[in-house]
Amino acid sequence: MGFTEAPFRLPIINITPYLDPTQSDSCERTAVSKALHDACVDYGFFYLDISKFVDLGETEELTRLAREFFFLPQEEKDKISITLQDNARGYQRLNENVTNGKSDNHEGIDLYKPVENPDKSKTLWGENQWPAVPTFREKYEQWIEKMKKLGMIVMEAMANGLGLNEDEWKGLRSQVDNSFWVTRIIGYPPLPNDYDGFSCGAHKDYGCLTLLHADPTRSALQVFLHKSAQTITGANGLPDEQDSKEGVWINADPIPGCIVCNIGAMWEVWSNGLYKSTLHRVIHRGSNYRIPFFFEPNSDAIVKPLPAAIAQTGGVQVYKPVVYGDFLLSKVSYNFSLESM
Repeated sequence: MGFTEAPFRLPIINITPYLDPTQSDSCERTAVSKALHDACVDYGFFYLDISKFVDLGETEELTRLAREFFFLPQEEKDKISITLQDNARGYQRLNENVTNGKSDNHEGIDLYKPVENPDKSKTLWGENQWPAVPTFREKYEQWIEKMKKLGMIVMEAMANGLGLNEDEWKGLRSQVDNSFWVTRIIGYPPLPNDYDGFSCGAHKDYGCLTLLHADPTRSALQVFLHKSAQTITGANGLPDEQDSKEGVWINADPIPGCIVCNIGAMWEVWSNGLYKSTLHRVIHRGSNYRIPFFFEPNSDAIVKPLPAAIAQTGGVQVYKPVVYGDFLLSKVSYNFSLESM
């Protein structure tokens, strides 16, 4: 797997026509949906221009709050350790997150959709833990609400791009209308030259849509582009988690006014392999902060290929149905190495 910076570049898609349909016409929205469709077929990644949806000051404040938390003494950060809850919600120390069997050189806070009757003895079913940093919770809860709204907007635009009719869109919407969302707040120190691993190792996201805000650091997020459009399933009848195919790595550097978006394994299932979840990794040589929001299916959603997608992919169902909550639990259970706590 080589690395290249040119001639590949991820497309930039302006979501504005979908933000307020009364201020746009159907041709503009159709153009957006086609651009999303093409991006999902060709890349699985794209930039989303949200400059009309989010004020730059909001994201700068989120980054400032993240920096303030990660600069706290270790004993202060450990007061919201995931080990004090359900081993999923809360703070993870540097190197506790694991990808492909190797520790990732970052620390982070994970927040999930609140659940009824929380029980911290059950993975994913505890309560969120918030830093004591002033205004942290308030600002991040505001951001989460915005990203939930944006996630549904993008879902509708993608459904139109895939050619779903109104009833089919309602059916898909019912699988994400109580999204089991996740927000990560990640702090990346410089990656040592002799480190056996990455800031975050190569992986595919296992949910629905990832909406990533990052600070302006360049040459950190890298995306793997295939040289082949072949669909490969794993032994479990779901999308393959790694790629043995040939391809190249490109940088997905931050663009002002945009977030980086990518699709996860559940969109690959819905699209019957027409849309590809894509490998990506993070290599930081300087300090950086990234805030991905994962707009996910409902916990009890039964995700399976959509009839419209099957019709566009040869008429044969490629992937098996999966209950999203079960699938998520099978992944999160192996995300952390907590021996140091």
